[in-house]
Amino acid sequence: MVQLGWKAGPEQYPPVELMEYAISADKAGYDWIDVSDHFNPWSEAGQSPFTWTWLGAVAPQTKQIKLSTGVTCPILRYHPSVVAQAAATVSHFAPNRTGLGLGTGEALNEFAATGEWPSYAERRDRLAEAIDIIRGLWSGEEVNYEGEYYQTRKAKLYTPPTSPIPIVISSLVPHSALFAGRYGDGIWSVGGKKPDLYKGIIGNFEEAARKAGKDPSKMARIIELNVGYTQDIDAAVQEMLKYWGATYIPALFDQNIYTPTMSQENGEVVGPDTVKSTGCFSSNPDDHVQFAQQYIDMGFDCLIFHSAGPDQKAFIESYAKDVLPRIRANNPR
Repeated sequence: MVQLGWKAGPEQYPPVELMEYAISADKAGYDWIDVSDHFNPWSEAGQSPFTWTWLGAVAPQTKQIKLSTGVTCPILRYHPSVVAQAAATVSHFAPNRTGLGLGTGEALNEFAATGEWPSYAERRDRLAEAIDIIRGLWSGEEVNYEGEYYQTRKAKLYTPPTSPIPIVISSLVPHSALFAGRYGDGIWSVGGKKPDLYKGIIGNFEEAARKAGKDPSKMARIIELNVGYTQDIDAAVQEMLKYWGATYIPALFDQNIYTPTMSQENGEVVGPDTVKSTGCFSSNPDDHVQFAQQYIDMGFDCLIFHSAGPDQKAFIESYAKDVLPRIRANNPR
């Protein structure tokens, strides 16, 4: 079954305002909320609240919507045991609707907070160890872990999760999808790239999952999509550029760009045409349904819609009314 979600952007909105939007998304009938877990925003104009506190505030005020970080880096500014404890606690406020998105992080968050930024290969290996520790602690048993990067000594969660927490691993390129298939319960990607890239991502994910003894058809395939559903398209695009322009530059994700100023400067080369060409910015619901369907046809079964404005509450409500039912009707169980 296709699930449809809303992207909560703490890089753009202060925490209380963002919480009110999350409550609106729950009432409007979205299936998922994914919320960034960052130390810094993408630009100097942004915000930067602590995501785990925010999830603790949102979980008891929502009833049906699934909650997940999108995504957490559990290897540098966090120790994996802390992430395990945080997610387990959220599950007590949101049983059977708590998820955990994981990735290898960006220097913008990790180097800024710790002064460390290892190679991708090391961060990937750290992430594998982190997942072992997190899953071990969620079992409620003592974990004595002796890895290359992390150690625990009789570590135990005395408040383990109330229900299973799926781990969904970020993958932006086909190579990292092999890791997601092997270690994760699902895969997490972002839209706006060429179809062949997603073919490689999904193919590698499925291959690695099968080799690990899993059924990929039962594993989540999540993708974030940038959209603007408004009559004022120019304003929607400008809001995206103001707060999220740097995310269109690949270097942000693999180079040591570690301050919002540096990130913002890199994003200044991005223009409105790039934003429009990689998302769906239209007041016509037909355009949004068609845009979403192409990703479903590629193999993704959970679409997270990210709108930067200009009116977030209006977007949440109008998209839920005009667009989501039509996507669901086109993709019945």
